[in-house]
Parts: sequence; C-alpha cells; structure tokens
Amino acid sequence: MRIALCNEVIAPMPFPKQCEYAAKLGYDGLEIAPYTLSDEPHRLGAAQLAAARAAAADAGIAVTGLHWLLLKPSGLSISSKDENIRKKTVDVMLALIDQCAELGGRYLVHGSPQQRRIESGDTHAAAMARAQESFAAIAERAQKAGVIYCIEPLSSDQTPLINTLEEAAAMVTAIGNRSVRSMLDCSSAGRMETAPLPALVDTWLPKGMIAHVQVNDRNRRGPGQGEQRFAPLLAALVRHGYAGDIAVEPFDYVPDGPGAAARAIGYIKGILEALQER
Repeated sequence: MRIALCNEVIAPMPFPKQCEYAAKLGYDGLEIAPYTLSDEPHRLGAAQLAAARAAAADAGIAVTGLHWLLLKPSGLSISSKDENIRKKTVDVMLALIDQCAELGGRYLVHGSPQQRRIESGDTHAAAMARAQESFAAIAERAQKAGVIYCIEPLSSDQTPLINTLEEAAAMVTAIGNRSVRSMLDCSSAGRMETAPLPALVDTWLPKGMIAHVQVNDRNRRGPGQGEQRFAPLLAALVRHGYAGDIAVEPFDYVPDGPGAAARAIGYIKGILEALQER
C-alpha cells in the first residue's frame, strides 16, 4: 500500500515544493486536485503535465491519482437537467482521465459534491439517472487509459446524491465496466454508514467495489485527530491483501496544512509498522 497526500493540503507551496515536502515527510506520492494546478485544469498541455510528473520523479515520489475533479472550471454538473452542461462536464472528465494516465496516476476519485446536486423542480431519481449516464459515458475512456474511475460516496450534508457505498455499488454494477468502481472516504463513511469502517472493508473489498481509500476523521481533520480509530481499518485492508493506495485527505488543517500532513503520515505509518510486527 502506498500512502499519498492530497496536495491541496499544502497547495500554497509551488508544486515542486509540494513534492519535496511530501517526500521529506515519507509519503509515497501526491494525489492531485486538478484545480490546484490551473483554473482550467482540463486544458493543461503536454509540457505542463510533463513538468508536474518530472517534479514528482525528481523528489522521488509518484503522482498516485486525481481527486476533487470538477471544482474548476465553474458551471459543471453530472446531474444537471441541461444537456449542454452535462456534455461539457463529461468532456472535462474525459480530459482528466487522459491527464491522470499521462501523469502516471492509477485512479481518479469523483467526489465534487457541488457538481452533483438536485436542481429546483427535479427529482432524486431523475438526477441519479443523469449522474449514472455521465459516469457511464467515461467508462470506456478510463478502461482505454488503464485507470480506475472511482465514484465517491459523500455525506448528505455535502450532496444529496450517492451517500453510501451501497448506492455507489448499485451504480457501478449498473454501468458494468470494471474501470468504474467506488472507494472509501472515511470521514463521509463515519457520518453516513451504519457499519464501522472495518466491516465496510469486509463487505465491499472482496466484491471489488473499494478501489481506493481516503483517510480522514468524521470531524474532517486528519486521521488520528478525532474519535475514529484507524488501526482496525488498516488491519482489515492488510487482511484482505489490499494493494491500492491510501490518501490522507483532511479538510480542517490542524495546526496548519504542513503540520496536519506531518502528523498524519506519522500516525498511519506507526499503525502499519505495528501491524507488520504482529
């Protein structure tokens, strides 16, 4: 298992410095939020992508994947009633798939809660159907690029669409392409799921639904900075032979971004080392 840092945590640093800092802390890679690279990340050119990949390689880390995909450009939605908006959104998703592969990433995490909402006068079922159509439209491209596109369940205080692994799994099954799967965000799962994190792993990882894991507390701080305990989760991942990546993704940076990143890697590595000694 590689441990990655979601790069927006230290985004005030220039990207090469982000790579150097993450490597110095002991991270294996960065999980990139595209909006941190450009206001129009879907239009990044080959030279810009090559420079980002080289910066990571020079620091001795990988670009593991992409997340928070649709924050920029503005006006995107996978569930909008406006067909033109959905087409523009799918075009951005397709471009980001190609960029992820170009950067050497293995997965994309589709959270973007504000870009999957129910519009006035719409119904939940209709919005879900359009969201599923949007995800289905990128499946073949993800397969061709050799990446996994993960539908991220998010808590209902963020979005009304796709709040649990069960809902995400139903959508993944309906799409029927192994390049579209789901993932586990610990903060949202801690708020929405009735089962504890290890039980979610026991249920969904053998079914092939969990292709990625983001570690954060239900209080939205880093792992180990709240009530949730992550040793049972990591033990379950080890027990099932999970070979994907784990990304540290706090939203509330305590004491600050660099400090939260440093604390999280020590906490996670300490647990993994203890598990290896058993």
